[in-house]
Amino acid sequence: MADPARLIVGISGASGVIYGVRLLQALKALPVETHLVMTRTAEVTLAHETDLKVSDVRRLADVAFRIDDLAAAISSGSYRTIGMIVAPCSMRSLGEIAHGITSNLLTRAADVVLKERRRLVLVARETPLHAIHLRNMTTLAEMGAIIAPPVPAFYNRPKTLDDIVDHTVGRLLDLFDLDTGTVKRWN
Repeated sequence: MADPARLIVGISGASGVIYGVRLLQALKALPVETHLVMTRTAEVTLAHETDLKVSDVRRLADVAFRIDDLAAAISSGSYRTIGMIVAPCSMRSLGEIAHGITSNLLTRAADVVLKERRRLVLVARETPLHAIHLRNMTTLAEMGAIIAPPVPAFYNRPKTLDDIVDHTVGRLLDLFDLDTGTVKRWN
């Protein structure tokens, strides 16, 4: 029997926590099992940027892990997934992933995804960028990760912030061949 399609969703402490939340909401309608891991700073950012509680976000996932649970299934390469999205991805998490520092479950799971040659998408949230940020991104891109900053598209003429977020989330999921129906395609 085939394993279910499993996608790891990491949420780190950069601004833009709504991207991770919306990913989980969008994935509810798709035949994908979601595995969530949030950093402690993501939990703080969630409180600053939304009215949601951590428990609300955890309930959106099929499985939610503690950040310090380094024995979790997603920390092993033998646990099959289709990959991982970190949205948003702080420069701290991005730097740790680029250098193989696996001090928490988010960075360990990303490391596993890279070593197993699965798809890793990092929604890098920082501006402006300095040379170390860019070097870390280059290092990750050379290892096969996809760096996907949440840059809004305007050809779809968004009317609301939700339109911008939903389009970005749809494009991120396109990278896994998952169609949410929210992307207005270029014609």
